[in-house]
Amino acid sequence: MSRWRRLWSVPLLVLTLCVAGCAITVPSDPQGTLDRARGGELRAGASASGELVTVDGSDVGGSLAGIVEEFADSIDAKVVWTVGSEEDLVDGLEGGDLDLAIGGMTDATPWSQSVGVTRGYAGVPGARGPVVVLLPMGENAWQAAIEAYLDREVTR
Repeated sequence: MSRWRRLWSVPLLVLTLCVAGCAITVPSDPQGTLDRARGGELRAGASASGELVTVDGSDVGGSLAGIVEEFADSIDAKVVWTVGSEEDLVDGLEGGDLDLAIGGMTDATPWSQSVGVTRGYAGVPGARGPVVVLLPMGENAWQAAIEAYLDREVTR
């Protein structure tokens, strides 16, 4: 083996491995939430919270619910609402029955140990502080898509 080849073989191998490792950082969804919701159903949980989330029987409204509906439109999805307590909604996220959950949850939510949590958004009408959306844990492409939408539409 020539001296040049020996001298550069190790640095080239290290550089190749580093470049190959960069591709692994692309957000992915182990459960495929974004791909499943896009063009299909967005399974959203709602817990009543003032004007952020209103519940009248099975009808869900309010400023935060409207934002979820608009996000669903942006990915060509139809929202299917489930109404429940925060604990019920977290159980639904953990069990794979819900794609997201909304209510009066803030960036100080105790649920962050159990589920994914978006950044806090204070610009939601009716919010008294930074409001978050709860998501299935580890669905990174899903979270990135929702946060990108919220970053465009709601002030932080």
